[in-house]
Amino acid sequence: MSSETAPLFEGFAALSELADCRHVFTRRIPGIDVSHDKAEALRRLDTVHHEIRRSIGLEDWPLLTAEQVHGDKIEIIDLPLESDQHFAGRDGFITNQRGIALGIYVADCCAVYIVDPITPAIGLVHSGKKGTELAIAAKTIEQMTARFGCESANMIVQLSPCIRPPHYEIDFASQIVEQCRAQSVKQIHESGVCTACHPDLYYSYRAEKGRTGRMLALLGLR
Repeated sequence: MSSETAPLFEGFAALSELADCRHVFTRRIPGIDVSHDKAEALRRLDTVHHEIRRSIGLEDWPLLTAEQVHGDKIEIIDLPLESDQHFAGRDGFITNQRGIALGIYVADCCAVYIVDPITPAIGLVHSGKKGTELAIAAKTIEQMTARFGCESANMIVQLSPCIRPPHYEIDFASQIVEQCRAQSVKQIHESGVCTACHPDLYYSYRAEKGRTGRMLALLGLR
């Protein structure tokens, strides 16, 4: 399947089965020149990303985005929001609020979706080499437990496509899986897809030498 005919976004079976959860992971958008810096690439992709949000019913939800500084700071959203917000110095979010779209942009790093369908509560974080070294996914699970009373055994974790060996020197996806297992998460789903292996479907910061677009990971509670 060529990039011209492939869907513009994908979902994950483990999350699609959850009645209260909406999610998406966008792909490479054909016909848009993204060989620019991140800000310009995102500006060029914004119209299509907005249309994808509309198509899955998230158009009217406030969109939260993070600066994504390759750290381990997570924004806690425990009150309703009415407008889009951008959080400096953050690499992810947790919330127990409905009708809010958590958004993370990636192009080789992993977007880690975390859902506790019982509480319910959700988390979405950006975990690349540095974030994984800081165990951001594990810290997110700990914060969901401490702040919202979640139990890790009830959580479902989904890893997005991300870069892997031999295109990258470490397999941080496997490290994320191990970190989640150490938190007693039982349901961990790994796409196993390498972004650098499929430049027709995904943007790859490494393969395209930093001048490329971003996939948008979205997660929300309806």
